[in-house]
Amino acid sequence: MKALDTNVLARFFVDDADDPQAARQRPAAIAALSQRAFVPVTILLEFEWVLRGFYEVSPREIARALRALASIPHVTLEDRATVLMAIEGFERGLDFADALHVARSARASGFTTFDARLARRARKLGAQWPVELLPSAHPA
Repeated sequence: MKALDTNVLARFFVDDADDPQAARQRPAAIAALSQRAFVPVTILLEFEWVLRGFYEVSPREIARALRALASIPHVTLEDRATVLMAIEGFERGLDFADALHVARSARASGFTTFDARLARRARKLGAQWPVELLPSAHPA
C-alpha cells in the first residue's frame, strides 16, 4: 500500500481541461487510486485547501469529494472515524481545518481557542464539539 499526496487526489477528483499537465497526470492518478492506498490526515487537510483555494470548489462539492474518497473500500484514511466526524462538522458549517483540529482533539476535555467564529459555530453543533473561547487580552 502506498501513501498518496495532495496532487494525486487533486488530479483524480478535478478534471482540469485548461491545464495540459493535469491532463497528462490524471490517468496516473486514476491508476494510483485504483490500487490499495493510504491517505494521511495532513494530505486531506491540504487537499481541501487546494480544492477551495486553487480550484474554487464549493464547500458542498469538497465534502462530496471527501466522502467519495472515504467510500473507496481499498483506500485507507488515517484516523478514518475522526476524519468522518470532521467532514460532518465541515458539512454543518465549520471550516474543514477547524473541524479536523477539534475532532482530532476528542481525547481532550475540550478545544481552547481565541477564534470566536470557531467557538460560535462549534457551539451550534452541540456537545460533541466542545470548544472553549478564551477572552482576548486587552491592552491596559
